[in-house]
Amino acid sequence: MNLSIVIPLLNEEESLEELHDWIAGVMQSNHFLYEILFIDDGSTDNSWKVIEKLVKKNENVKGIRFQRNFGKSQALHAGFKVAQGDVIITMDADLQDNPEEIPQLYNLITKEGFDLVSGWKKIRYDSLFSKNIPSKLFNWAARITSNVKLHDFNCGLKAFRNDVVKNIEVSGEMHRYIPVLAKNAGYSHIGEKVVKHQARKYGKTKFGAERFINGLLDLITIWFVSKFGKRPMHLFGALGVLMFFIGFGFALYLGIDKLFINPFGRLLSERPQFYVSLTSMIIGTQFFLAGFLGEIMVRSRVNVQRYMISEELNLSRP
Repeated sequence: MNLSIVIPLLNEEESLEELHDWIAGVMQSNHFLYEILFIDDGSTDNSWKVIEKLVKKNENVKGIRFQRNFGKSQALHAGFKVAQGDVIITMDADLQDNPEEIPQLYNLITKEGFDLVSGWKKIRYDSLFSKNIPSKLFNWAARITSNVKLHDFNCGLKAFRNDVVKNIEVSGEMHRYIPVLAKNAGYSHIGEKVVKHQARKYGKTKFGAERFINGLLDLITIWFVSKFGKRPMHLFGALGVLMFFIGFGFALYLGIDKLFINPFGRLLSERPQFYVSLTSMIIGTQFFLAGFLGEIMVRSRVNVQRYMISEELNLSRP
């Protein structure tokens, strides 16, 4: 199978049949072997009934239905698990992504050797203040933090080699950072293609202003995991040692002052430096222990993975 088209959706009953016909036409004109995977993320309208109708109409259409809304990341993850095509295409169901882009995306993966190609909606038909400007700021922050040089991280139209989507786990709201997840998994040949963006034809957007707050928090998580996920002691241990020595410095100063400079002065417990010292040493110790426990967990996981690999190698020997 050449292509798997993975389409997460929520309450898009009006656009599904038109989108299906458009994709099917592109597939047939290019003689692709394909499947279309609609993932209904807990729609409350008639989206699932439309999908059932399309499944009967076209044997290349498959549907996955969530009993409630779990989010776009979980919908994509479910689609990635069952996708069989050599190349996986993701796109939104609101007709703002153009299926005519699919053949070029496919060629970039199969002929140019990219692991992942992300769409770039260079010209957008969204609201300037609610989407365009926040999106530019968000993409700028994502580029600086992740060092992945893409203009549009959140574009729904993307193409992947099959093994890429099988080796990344999209959870929470990490669908915005699939290119970063792919890079962290070792897939560094990431490209970008300018794609057509179309004005929304039916319904309204399912994402509000809170997505930018969630996106920022997810960006911090991705940055931390990619930078310190395999060596937590480098962060927590360094912070712990720094805090402990700040506290120890105050304690040393208080001790020298009390013993040699002003032995009959105020009690140590009456001086604010005493509490700064005590708090800093306690926090420093906790940071250091957090880093130490994190290192143990990381090393234990690595040892388990090595053991599993060695067992697989032993089983594969004649």
